Amino acid sequence: MKFKSEILDETTMARSITRIAHQIIEKNDNVDNLCIVGIKTRGVPFGKVIAKAIEKIEGKNVNVGTLDITLYRDDLSTVADYPIVNNTEIDFDVNNKVVILVDDVIYTGRTVRSALEAIIKLGRPSAIQLAVMVDRGHRELPIRPDFVGKNVPTSHNELIRVNFAETDGKNNVELFDK
Repeated sequence: MKFKSEILDETTMARSITRIAHQIIEKNDNVDNLCIVGIKTRGVPFGKVIAKAIEKIEGKNVNVGTLDITLYRDDLSTVADYPIVNNTEIDFDVNNKVVILVDDVIYTGRTVRSALEAIIKLGRPSAIQLAVMVDRGHRELPIRPDFVGKNVPTSHNELIRVNFAETDGKNNVELFDK
């Protein structure tokens, strides 16, 4: 991979997170019926920072869980003979809740499709909304995020990397050539 540019620096990324948190609150009137589920791996730290931003704004905690979609992938047979399954950690009820599904980047939509299937296996939420830091286009399925930090048109030969301080030691979004 060859580094091309920094799309969001720490300051603009923080603004995007705050804006997404405000949009989630506004769309749902309040946070009492919300829960956040981060898609492993990069959606997990993003979900946590959104929850912290909501808590800072509203003064209320929002349940945060992690979702492993490995067994729900439509390309599972091409990934590995014996896929490694990380644990889903959702220790709260999703029934009748508004689930904010969180991932760092949306590309083809297939990861989100898998996540929707996994969430629905856990219960019947009143709604599922999608928050992503970057929408890079190239959708293969009719899936669209409700909350987007930044739209970044890319080519298929480019890669977006969203970095979070807790996992990468920095907060930014970078663009690479494959």
